[in-house]
Amino acid sequence: MPPLKDSSAFLDRSSVFKTYWHTTTNTGGTMEEFASTLNEVVQYVLSFDATVMLPCVILVIALCFRIKPQKAFRSALMAGIGFVGVFTIFNLMGSVVGPAAQAMVERTGLHMPAVDLGWTPLAAITWGTPIAPFAIVLTLVINLVMIAFKWTRTIDIDIWNYWHFAFAGCLVYVATGNFALGLVGAGIAAVVIIKIADWSAPLVQKHCNLPGVSLPTLSSAVFFPIGLLGNWLIDKIPGLNKLHADPETIQKRLGIFGESMMIGFFLGLMLGLLAGYDFNSLLKLAITLGAVMYILPRMTRILMDGLIPLSDGVREFMAKRFPDRTDFNIGLDIAVAIGNPAIISTGLLLTPIAVLLAFVVPGNRTLPVADLANIAVFCSMIVVACNQNIVRAVIVAIPCLIGDLLICSAAAPLITQLAQNVGYDTSASGSLVTAFLDGGNPFRYLIYQVFSGNYLAIGAAIAVGVLIAFTWKVTRRHAYDIAEAGE
Repeated sequence: MPPLKDSSAFLDRSSVFKTYWHTTTNTGGTMEEFASTLNEVVQYVLSFDATVMLPCVILVIALCFRIKPQKAFRSALMAGIGFVGVFTIFNLMGSVVGPAAQAMVERTGLHMPAVDLGWTPLAAITWGTPIAPFAIVLTLVINLVMIAFKWTRTIDIDIWNYWHFAFAGCLVYVATGNFALGLVGAGIAAVVIIKIADWSAPLVQKHCNLPGVSLPTLSSAVFFPIGLLGNWLIDKIPGLNKLHADPETIQKRLGIFGESMMIGFFLGLMLGLLAGYDFNSLLKLAITLGAVMYILPRMTRILMDGLIPLSDGVREFMAKRFPDRTDFNIGLDIAVAIGNPAIISTGLLLTPIAVLLAFVVPGNRTLPVADLANIAVFCSMIVVACNQNIVRAVIVAIPCLIGDLLICSAAAPLITQLAQNVGYDTSASGSLVTAFLDGGNPFRYLIYQVFSGNYLAIGAAIAVGVLIAFTWKVTRRHAYDIAEAGE
């Protein structure tokens, strides 16, 4: 994609978020008061930790679907315990991989003007904009309408990750200065991702052992069609199509050294050596990653123990009202899939590759740091699309990483301005801030460029649509066959 086509256009709108309601409403403050109240309610709900909010949402949904209160509470609590386990182990992985990745960056002597803040500050920046509360309500309405008209099988309860849709709307708002168009952008993002969640659900359920679950997290879902297309292309390349490495194959060939905890241990040794760690730190990293690979799948199983009663209850409720529908899925955070050993392994392998790419890709201006620990999320749906073939997933992910680097570099001035508009202090980070993975997400950037009136982006959007339709046609039946056959 080309760089931001008119940086002065959004820089001139530096106060657009603060002045919108005053300059576009003449209702005696009614709309402004409503927006303020809605924002306060949403911010209060979002102040809950994900491990608290998600069980609460599960409980409310379970009761709405007339699951018995005792069973609903137990299901929500068990799911909450599972979420605590998943997020705790996932955060543990980030706490050791992050410093190792940063040490690798420092060893390369890489210096770039745009600093990678990671996804967490970007989410906080998004929730600080006035479009975010409306995007949440809009996404809920869209999901309900799609379910009612049988346009989706996904019931997306992952409200925290609605910020992904809100950020797309925020970018459109900045591009156009039009609040309504911003909501249209958020709505488009929601519809596309919910449909991709439906598309990917059979393979997600098979490879990640998540029955009745789909994964409508934008930061990973958008790469599912790319993974399918890449996997299909590799099938056509003699020699390359023979390379195969999934956890089961590795374990069969290597015995005890192919177990997931062993793979984590040796990947930890590799990262530690690349980071220049001393012997003590090297062993700590290796053992920690071995533990992550061993424990995460078990945490996911606890989570599923809580979700299965909800999933069964939703299906039973919906079956009475939609007798021809038995295929509803619960939309959850992508974190529940990270327990897959192939996903963790691919993410760890891509970490040093991302650092190398940042150094050699022409036009890159981003120093990847914070988001390096999050690469497993980025590659998760590519791994699923490649049927857990780690070799193929790495090959497909490399051009995606290059695209993320170039896009997050191009978007750095915009993200910096958005951060400053909501009062985020960027002075400690440098003149430009960005987010390597979410700031470089190609889907949101394409939406932004289309609404900016970039004719190249409009042409690219049409081409992408055609390519996705082609991918759907040539891979959909194969994906379902694999899932149904249990291959």
